Amino acid sequence: MLDPFVPESNIVEIPDAGVLPAGGTADIGWTLDWNSDEARHRECLCLPRLDPERDVWPAGNGSGVIGSSPGEACEWPAAPLVPAADPARVVELSPAAFNRRLRRHRVVEPRAGRFYPRGFIAGHAGIEKGDRALFRVGALEEARLLADLNHPLAGRELRLTGRVVGVHPEGREGAAVDVTGRLTERGPGMQARWRGVPTDFWSGGACEREGPEDDATFYARPRMVHHLDATARAGVAALYAALVPPGARVLDLMASWASHLDRVAEPEAVIGLGMNREELAANPALSQALVQDLNACPRLPFPADSLDVVVCTASVEYLTRPGAVFASVREVLRPGGVFVVTFSDRCFPTRAIAVWERLFDFERMGLVLDRFLDAGFVDLTTFSLRGLPRPAGDPYAGRLDHADPVFAVWGTSPHGGALNR
Repeated sequence: MLDPFVPESNIVEIPDAGVLPAGGTADIGWTLDWNSDEARHRECLCLPRLDPERDVWPAGNGSGVIGSSPGEACEWPAAPLVPAADPARVVELSPAAFNRRLRRHRVVEPRAGRFYPRGFIAGHAGIEKGDRALFRVGALEEARLLADLNHPLAGRELRLTGRVVGVHPEGREGAAVDVTGRLTERGPGMQARWRGVPTDFWSGGACEREGPEDDATFYARPRMVHHLDATARAGVAALYAALVPPGARVLDLMASWASHLDRVAEPEAVIGLGMNREELAANPALSQALVQDLNACPRLPFPADSLDVVVCTASVEYLTRPGAVFASVREVLRPGGVFVVTFSDRCFPTRAIAVWERLFDFERMGLVLDRFLDAGFVDLTTFSLRGLPRPAGDPYAGRLDHADPVFAVWGTSPHGGALNR
């Protein structure tokens, strides 16, 4: 699987800056690997200017990185990253304990498998008003709600690697950094199902949209702008290069003027299917372009078993019939073919389906994973890349510290057999 912190990934520039001296700080690229019943998972997080002696490192201090050079990696004991799973922290409540009117302007209904700030159940299980730590609604029935207060990674076998990607001879001022907390807070683990039960993503008007404008009108005007910054685009391109084999027939689904396939080795063909003819004509990667509104007609216009890879970049949140589209993707892929979906934390809010805006970033990976599972894909993987510095010259470089995050889910079309529904 892609490691974005190795030099050959061409995502992170790793300078030849000598070894880390005592009293200096290091930029560390962390890779956390774990498995769920549904998929394998890799979380990648870059934390800059870490102090080996002052900061709170996994399994003690970080003195072991002193003397390391950029590019060097070491394994870290991952067991202490989160508290062990505790059955006593799965609390049975009345569904009425969930404060549906906590938000001023809308009613929030609890959904099984979803995450919410603990303030929604303040006054129960020792939780105080305003508590922003997250809990998960496990089972939700007419007479009971199970609130799981465990960390979503609790009970998982974790494998943690830290790689030095930069060294600074000077120290760092300010408070100590809780490295362990930063690695696991508000994200990793949230994409997996609760005890293998499908999450309730799709009830309550999940695929409705805010804007009344139809898609044909909205996409009639070409938009020759990037929706991800240069660092995020490099991450997507590196991921596609790792997953698309040479000589593949590739479909860029919901394509625009850039396909992020420039590092793929000699594809046989790259077909773009999108909504705007001018954008598609401006895309140099495409050997063929088709215009189709997938929300009006989700069936893809290709023979069964005719494509090797399908990619979908920063667009899955706009599908109002995602189940039908994913099923059609599986039909047109050859057995063993790969479908890769990538996205970030930005979108057109009036075009995105309602549930997308209600979810945390890692829950969105869970939603996409749910569609892969329902369509019968196998060998499923989720991937996240966060914390890289904003690229120099980016319009938001002075206002945002970090590059746009990259989230990805991919799976393989099985070798025959019925759909796993």
